Amino acid sequence: MAAEANASRAARLWQEAVRTLRVDGPLPVRLIADAAALLTLLSLVLGLWDSGVAVALYSLVLLGQTVVRLTPLRASVQAGTAVILLAAAWAALLDAYQLIPWLDLVTHVVATGLLAAIGTAALLRSGWLQTGPSAGRAGQTLLTAGLGALLAVLWEVGEWFGHTLLDPAIQVGYEDTMGDLAAGVLGALLAGLLLDRLVKDGPWP
Repeated sequence: MAAEANASRAARLWQEAVRTLRVDGPLPVRLIADAAALLTLLSLVLGLWDSGVAVALYSLVLLGQTVVRLTPLRASVQAGTAVILLAAAWAALLDAYQLIPWLDLVTHVVATGLLAAIGTAALLRSGWLQTGPSAGRAGQTLLTAGLGALLAVLWEVGEWFGHTLLDPAIQVGYEDTMGDLAAGVLGALLAGLLLDRLVKDGPWP
């Protein structure tokens, strides 16, 4: 009886987890999001035989994809963000940023913008901020830009940490850092302006 009860409880928890993490949208969008998650898991497993940098990157991507599924974004944005995060990790490990210099800035614009939108939507929907729709587009844009600036700084700190302790091949330097910071803030500003289009049913609770 105890074994059956534990099995039933585990089954209910699994069903609840699947329901919570499911991307609600058209079948093609769901398939893209799920494929990105599976590829990330596979990449993480393969990364165990590669390097600590690979494991760290894919772990962060998997965490980001999980948070994306918990945030009230449109399904297409959830799937797109999952793909972009994985592609950014692949590009880093395959040295694509060295081969295509402008790709690094594009990645910082898009990825930081989407992550800032996720953070803003989570803060507004959770009610942690005592504000409302009266704040208008200017308020949500400034909030998203501020979060994006913080994320951009943390991203650069992570790159410095990786360069110093894990792999000297990771790009750091004044010009690279300033360019990445500027690109991240620009992406967050754009995401703030487009927040109503990115978040399902609007960003406000």
